[in-house]
Amino acid sequence: MSAVIEMHGVSKRFGAAIALDEVSLTIRENEFYALLGPSGCGKTTLLRVLAGFESPDAGSVSLDGKDLIAIRPNRRPVNMMFQSYALFPHLNVFNNVAYGLRMDRVRGSELETRTRDVLAMVQLDGLESRRPNQLSGGQRQRVALARALVKRPRVLLLDEPLAALDKKLRGQMQMELKHLQHAVGITFIVVTHDQGEAMEIADRIALMRDGRIEQEGTPEELYERPVSHFVADFIGDMNFFAGTRCADGLRLASGTTLRGQGDPGKSSQVWLAVRPEKLALSRHRPATTEDNAVEGHVVDISYSGQHLSIRLRVPEIDALILAKVDTADPNVAGIERGQALWCLWSPSASRILPRESQSEV
Repeated sequence: MSAVIEMHGVSKRFGAAIALDEVSLTIRENEFYALLGPSGCGKTTLLRVLAGFESPDAGSVSLDGKDLIAIRPNRRPVNMMFQSYALFPHLNVFNNVAYGLRMDRVRGSELETRTRDVLAMVQLDGLESRRPNQLSGGQRQRVALARALVKRPRVLLLDEPLAALDKKLRGQMQMELKHLQHAVGITFIVVTHDQGEAMEIADRIALMRDGRIEQEGTPEELYERPVSHFVADFIGDMNFFAGTRCADGLRLASGTTLRGQGDPGKSSQVWLAVRPEKLALSRHRPATTEDNAVEGHVVDISYSGQHLSIRLRVPEIDALILAKVDTADPNVAGIERGQALWCLWSPSASRILPRESQSEV
């Protein structure tokens, strides 16, 4: 798959604040690419650089091999959909969507055909005469999306496109957005702080932190093989055990050895990270040492349909850990708060990560 966007060593400062710190990435043709991270990590600044609303202090940005920075924002083959949707309240749906075409001097049957085609694509045909205040949140979102798509951009930039929607509608629109991206065959770049949303819709994710890309990869790669405590903690739920690096994994302060996979570099102080759904629970001490094992006492039990979320306090590390198990698991039938259980998991389910700072402990 060929590259559409290539960015090398892009930096941007606002006074003393570093928004982007030598960011490099490649975004492929027809890819749904997510810029993910907490507030202030630089993801929106990066999107604005691509749109032409900000100029980088250093580095290069190209689109289809051509220098993008040299092209004025209104001449770039990209379009941006804003979080607020920015619809014109005095214009109906049709004219909101057709506005960009009129600015490009598209007229007559071409304007009519392109506008109606994109309205049908986002399932708004029949609502052409309504004003924005007569639409639901999901319909307004589709109008904004149609207005961005009608100009047939090479790349569509989306800044928190679903943030204004309620949880149920947001879930529905995630699926529609993914389907639409495949249907139109345009590269989508979306900014979001919602890791669940990024995991749901993106082909690849760049997780940003302090103006840099902490890790880039598929949702599965970030979830299953995080490279740092920050990534492991930001993507989904994770249990962490702090210890000293040893041959097979790490040694807890208590002396217990836990085994895992991963390369923590030269760090002698490391984390072992394991997902809650990778834990099995047992009422009995394990007879073999093939799996990692720690004992804990049940603190809290939450029911969520097919699964139980069980928090246990582990005296060995003086901390809580979370296990997510099937409600049909006989090992958790009838368990109560205060009950002792063993937590077991395979070394292959564990990631050994460097301990970067005391703030992570």
